[in-house]
Amino acid sequence: MGRRISVRAASGSASSGENGVSQVTLESISAEAPPGARKEAVKKRSAENIRDEARRHGIGAPPNTFSAKYVPFSSRSSSSEEYYSLDEVIYRSKTGDLLDVQHDMEALAKHDAKYWKNLFDSRVGKTSWPYGSGVWSKKEWVLPEIDNDDIVSLFEGNSNLFWAERLGKEMLDMNDLWVKHCGISHTGSFKDLGMTVLVSQVNRLRKMKKPVVGVGCASTGDTSAALSAYCAAAGIPAIVFLPANRISIAQLVQPIANGALVLSLDTDFDGCMRLIREVTAELPIYLANSLNSLRLEGQKTAAIEILQQFDWEVPDWVIVPGGNLGNIYAFFKGFQMCKELGLVDRIPRLVCAQAANANPLYRFYKSGWEDYKAIKANPTFASAIQIGDPVSIDRAVYAMQQSNGIVEEASEEELMDAAAQADLTGMFTCPHTGVALSALTKLRRSGVIGATDRTVVVSTAHGLKFTQSKIAYHSKEIPDLACQFANPPLQVPNDFGAVMDVLRKELSLR
Repeated sequence: MGRRISVRAASGSASSGENGVSQVTLESISAEAPPGARKEAVKKRSAENIRDEARRHGIGAPPNTFSAKYVPFSSRSSSSEEYYSLDEVIYRSKTGDLLDVQHDMEALAKHDAKYWKNLFDSRVGKTSWPYGSGVWSKKEWVLPEIDNDDIVSLFEGNSNLFWAERLGKEMLDMNDLWVKHCGISHTGSFKDLGMTVLVSQVNRLRKMKKPVVGVGCASTGDTSAALSAYCAAAGIPAIVFLPANRISIAQLVQPIANGALVLSLDTDFDGCMRLIREVTAELPIYLANSLNSLRLEGQKTAAIEILQQFDWEVPDWVIVPGGNLGNIYAFFKGFQMCKELGLVDRIPRLVCAQAANANPLYRFYKSGWEDYKAIKANPTFASAIQIGDPVSIDRAVYAMQQSNGIVEEASEEELMDAAAQADLTGMFTCPHTGVALSALTKLRRSGVIGATDRTVVVSTAHGLKFTQSKIAYHSKEIPDLACQFANPPLQVPNDFGAVMDVLRKELSLR
């Protein structure tokens, strides 16, 4: 009896794809089929990439009836007559106001909360283009009008939210402490979430023949790494302005390795930011800093992910490190969008944590929002937030006021000790997460955050990008810091007796 060959379309019936070619899946070939038939199925499948497959199936995409536009930030809640297409290269309003991406909420609201929850949840962990990304799984809420073929994604997002059990119980007397590890991403920081959106839009603009020769940013490290990686993936030139000798080697090597044009400047971040703004005003280089509100559309998806990971239950507190202050507004925007569309009934209280050496928002908060002054930021181990004149100050103040939020600060000793304590419970935190953990410790000890409050600390970068500061801490080589949780290696002679003596002493054995 001859072997049977069963060939069918992926949909379950014979059909043709966009090019009129019958679509065959490997699974549709009977196990008894001749080897040649299975080989042919593999060949046809390998000729079709995941973009092709997504186009063919229309995977997970509702009818594209959604849109978004730029509006002046100060008028985001009103019917402003000033607005701009996202296809325009523009960063501020006519009066110099920051811009905000405003979505057509009426169109989004035509689908109920259950629809959005099911849609977003159905895309998690998949490889379907582009919805396997934690950012693009919320495409309709992020950049709804972009063609999927223009998206530049490394399947970022979907980052771990883990229960910090021992840290919470033993050190803070908390039983519901969580850490959202946004540093588990392609380039090791949360900046990937925003950069996939921005570089995708640049990719779209270049295909539209807009005069954009490259993308540039000022950076204290993580932004440059994300920009360089996504530009390299898209084949777009990246230009990076870095403050000389003020970022970690791990951060510096990333844009170099990805082929960016790196300019190391004898200034701080604020100086780099002034220069890149002047340059992008003169040359057709697209500005990638968080002054550009497209970045925040990607970053807000981390807030939506937190709600998803808690089965759409709202935590009591979310603590976010703050430097240029776009991220705290992005988190607020993500939570608020879920509330407006009925996915949740409230938003969490937000805490913005700043290093004491770079704390303009904290000072403004302590003045009762009455006396804002940019400052000269002093060096801090939390180098990515060493910013004294934050671009998104207005956005951050709005987020704090609307969420009944709190701003807290951490000294250099407090942030390094907090990071070291967390590491002793199995974490491996960056200094910026140390700032957030220090803020948590202060608010917990003062009773503002309760023992049973569900609290999320946002970890913004991977600790491996900051090993120099950890080595200095555990070697007790940091001037004026006691480094009380240091754990240096013990120098022991190559002798069995000496080793046994040390083990008995350290392990309290007789």
